[in-house]
Amino acid sequence: MVTEESVVLVGGYGVVGMRLASLLRERHPELPLIIAGRRSEPAKELAERLGRAQGVALDIRAREPLSVLGGKPRAVVSLVNDPEDHLMMSAARDGVPLLDITRWTSRVRAALMRLSGTPPRAPVLLGSAWMAGLVPRMVAMVAPRVGPLERVDVGIRFALADAAGPDSLEYVDRLGLSFDVTEEGQERQVLPLTDGRRVTFSDGRSTRVYRLDTPEQATLPAVLGARSVATRLGYDSGSATWTMVVLQRLGILRLLQHPRLTPLRRSLLATQGTGGEAAWLADVEGAKGHARIEVVDPKGQAHLTAVGALLGVERLLGRDGAPPPPAGVWFPEHEPRADETLATLRACGVQVSIDEARVKEAA
Repeated sequence: MVTEESVVLVGGYGVVGMRLASLLRERHPELPLIIAGRRSEPAKELAERLGRAQGVALDIRAREPLSVLGGKPRAVVSLVNDPEDHLMMSAARDGVPLLDITRWTSRVRAALMRLSGTPPRAPVLLGSAWMAGLVPRMVAMVAPRVGPLERVDVGIRFALADAAGPDSLEYVDRLGLSFDVTEEGQERQVLPLTDGRRVTFSDGRSTRVYRLDTPEQATLPAVLGARSVATRLGYDSGSATWTMVVLQRLGILRLLQHPRLTPLRRSLLATQGTGGEAAWLADVEGAKGHARIEVVDPKGQAHLTAVGALLGVERLLGRDGAPPPPAGVWFPEHEPRADETLATLRACGVQVSIDEARVKEAA
């Protein structure tokens, strides 16, 4: 069923998974793929359409979920939540390289602690930051030019008409909970949907954005030493943004945290859209200057997440012009591979601008 060159996409027929599978097939037509998920039928249907692929039922809650493969694959990509860490630990013990793009910040920290007790025998790339690690990867690209990072401010414009899978909407479950951020080298707690700012994109559209719990706010200080990091999100509908802010201020989002209210809570942002434009920008300040990064994907956030995952897979496999990383825990900002990253983004139709005029060398 599986060969030593196979790449297993767990959740490969989901909203992001099938886009990643298509990108991998386009860029690496010889690469054998295993489409895995709870249901074998959609997995096999997608595998048949892709060619050089197989579909298989895989239970991520099983103690050894990879045992159903009947062999050791080249790599595994986790595109669904791994609530009990069985997939991650199975890959770590078996020496299978793993890319995980589904963890919110507290679960990234928990993964680090669990892996410290069972050091992985292959690389584990924790790419759960915004857009499958694309935000910290791009910040790491400009870091050498701006010097030691003092402040990173990320603003996201989220299209309500965009397609979103059930796992991507689990961040709604965190909107009533405070989280840690790093400011001036010190950690403090903030609430989501507070501390609003207005950001203006290059298309002239202005968006009000508010605090959101995302992993790059923990990993950029830990990996690159950033002294302050803030990620904020706003919807392309100002009224939708304001509604969520009001619900936060009234304490309603916290009240909605009861497990019985999960369907109602997630329905606040559930969409059945066919797609919308994904856009984010980052203002990066360092000791030597500053830069602005802007990324826009006309194909939407699911596609942009798949592109971010594609970069992670190519890094894990050593298909971006450098050898694969050794065994251990890695983050996207460890090896950004600037030229290759930009070439891949543009080849996938993603618009990228880095405002070089904002970089000023220290006197």
